[in-house]
Amino acid sequence: MKTQILTIAILLITLFGTTKVVNAASSKSAVITTLAGINNINKIEVHGNVELYVSDGNTESVKVYNQYYGERALVENHNGVLRIASYKTEKLVVWVTSNNIASITAFDNAEIKSFGNNLSKIEFNVELHNNAIANLNLDAYSAKITLADHAKANLNGRIEEYSLIKDFATTVNTRNLTYTHFIENKVNFNENEIVIL
Repeated sequence: MKTQILTIAILLITLFGTTKVVNAASSKSAVITTLAGINNINKIEVHGNVELYVSDGNTESVKVYNQYYGERALVENHNGVLRIASYKTEKLVVWVTSNNIASITAFDNAEIKSFGNNLSKIEFNVELHNNAIANLNLDAYSAKITLADHAKANLNGRIEEYSLIKDFATTVNTRNLTYTHFIENKVNFNENEIVIL
């Protein structure tokens, strides 16, 4: 009996000791850069290998969870358009908080994720190209989702007026989405023209 108690005690000490070391190591290496002077964001464009988290909030903020200034990455705001780009192997992680975002466009291997509660929007447009992925929880009156190439979207929540434009090679999961009105157009996207089928 004493052997079993001693074995359990050693196992617990080892387990909790390892957890504390791992947490301490990861918190030292985490670098968060909060970008100042970015406001009135109404559109976001994402290129490259970026993981973007979007949330509603009264105060606009842009946080980059990497050593942003030491990497070849771009985060800039021009006339209400926030452009984010990174082509490194590991993902550039960015968290944007704003109540004014009406449109998100993503290219390459970008991932777009809503964070916290549902994104509450009157009108919301999402365009995904190449291998971009979106995981969004929405509470919107009108939402237009456009997918080209091999893009994927997982949509949850509620939309009153839901419009979907998709290429044949794209994937849309709406299992946890409710909507009142729905329009779907299957489109063949190519460089010269868009053909609605």
